[in-house]
Amino acid sequence: MDIWHTLYDEAVGFLGIGSVINLVKTGNYSTLLTLDGILGAIGPLVPLLLIIEIIRALYYRRFQIAAYKIPFLIYIFNRVGSRFVSIAAIAYCIGLFGKHAIFKSSFAWYWLIYGYIVWELGHFFYHYLAHKIRLFWCLHSTHHAPENMNLSVTYAHFILEAPYADVIRTTTCILLGVSPPLLFFIMFIDGTWGAFIHVGENILKDGRLGLMNRFILTPSHHRVHHARNPAYMDTNFCNLLNIWDRLFRTFSYERQDIPVEFGITRQINSNNFFDVYFGEIFLLVKDIVKAPGIKNKFLYAIMPPGWNHTGNHKTAKSIRKSFLDQEATNQRQNQLTDKIPAELLD
Repeated sequence: MDIWHTLYDEAVGFLGIGSVINLVKTGNYSTLLTLDGILGAIGPLVPLLLIIEIIRALYYRRFQIAAYKIPFLIYIFNRVGSRFVSIAAIAYCIGLFGKHAIFKSSFAWYWLIYGYIVWELGHFFYHYLAHKIRLFWCLHSTHHAPENMNLSVTYAHFILEAPYADVIRTTTCILLGVSPPLLFFIMFIDGTWGAFIHVGENILKDGRLGLMNRFILTPSHHRVHHARNPAYMDTNFCNLLNIWDRLFRTFSYERQDIPVEFGITRQINSNNFFDVYFGEIFLLVKDIVKAPGIKNKFLYAIMPPGWNHTGNHKTAKSIRKSFLDQEATNQRQNQLTDKIPAELLD
């Protein structure tokens, strides 16, 4: 009986329907008029969309077990300890930095706007470092390894990434005056939207969401972020508001002429749990062991993925720059060709 009870609790936790079940049992629907009640009712949204996504894939005969297997294995592997470590990290940062806040905000709509802009700054900072420092990339690469985009990808994270991310985001928000209640509300909104933008083509063929594509980060923008195409590398680090991506020039639209290819650039067995979860760590350790001198060993840990002590760098920045430079050269050549009279070309 204990096994069935545990499985029931895990299913309820995954689907986010605990609050809904309690609501039906008690019959106290007045709680829907409170913030906690509303948040509890919204909780099952993403798991429900994931189920719909799978059903539609089955109906249209596009379902592939490989597209969902590894993210779910990662979810199960992380289930035991990740949430407790992350919660402890958030609580520690609030206690440590709360007394150093530049001011204290309240729970009001104008502070929500301010708080969300600050939260996005913290998110950008964490996310940017996760792509630019190889040690942090080892934690983040698990999320980029899947070669299909669907809602299960939102569960594919290395167990230590959540506390690392929350330390940076929470510290940024607390120091800049975002109160804990407002911070937790922002976390809920951001977590829900952050899961939704991983929605696959089985639900949203075109993830641009119409006019919203100009003003916020849509599933289309996040598909670009998960791309391994040189044109898209290291772009769209924010989650909902694209203000910091535009400011730091890391914003990119999805291009009609370049279909998104999901995954990471190294050769990887995306159906192998250990390669997806530990592959980058293994390769980093291998490079550190082989590197000559203490300095180079240290640099392999803190420099961007693709950095090499020989100078033969294959970082995302260098690959993208080379692609864009070549594209610009081709465009100039095409423009010159268009200006040449046709009879001279014959």
